[in-house]
Amino acid sequence: MNQTAPSVLRVAVVEDQPLYRAMLARTLDAHDRLHVVASVGTVADARAALATVQVDVAVLDIDLPDGNGIALGVQLRRAHPNLGILLLSAHDAMDLLLDLPKDVSHGWGYLSKVSSTSETLLIDAVLAAARGQTMLDPALLAGMRPRRGSDVARLTDRQFEVLRLLAQGLSNVGIAERLSITEKSVQNHVNAIYSTLDIDADREHNHRVRATLRLLEETGPA
Repeated sequence: MNQTAPSVLRVAVVEDQPLYRAMLARTLDAHDRLHVVASVGTVADARAALATVQVDVAVLDIDLPDGNGIALGVQLRRAHPNLGILLLSAHDAMDLLLDLPKDVSHGWGYLSKVSSTSETLLIDAVLAAARGQTMLDPALLAGMRPRRGSDVARLTDRQFEVLRLLAQGLSNVGIAERLSITEKSVQNHVNAIYSTLDIDADREHNHRVRATLRLLEETGPA
């Protein structure tokens, strides 16, 4: 994933509801670091549009009239490995991220359509996708609890809190500010999380992405 994103990110919006699509495009294009280069409503139109323009981040509705955003995202990512992807859905479909093919499983963001109406959350999620981070919907994460017997259940309450914030795309500095603790304390918690979840050194996979996917895999609704 591209860690040195351009100063102005080119964004494509694929959403079948015209008013909602217009809201997304207008909100994103108003940000000084984002420029919407395509705004379409179907898989077919998305393929045609993205064949003629360069895109840094694709914002994809999961449910489209002629297909789905996940299959489209897989196809786009294989054609453009540095493409950031943010999925949107009207219902909780975060678990679908666990079924992504391994060669494209890194760096997918997810927001519910309710959360995406928050300008701050939407923009943060797009910027995270451009950095190759996996950012999950904070409102949905707030209702998740570790499954009994899982490695995530072995985390302390504070470590679990840090992991959920990490899964929201926050940096160590951002987590420290949110929890009113030092950045060093956050790093200690993150290291302990990696150790408990047996996430070792692997240059081919981002530790934070792997930890986020483990959180998704080993939690469920409270």
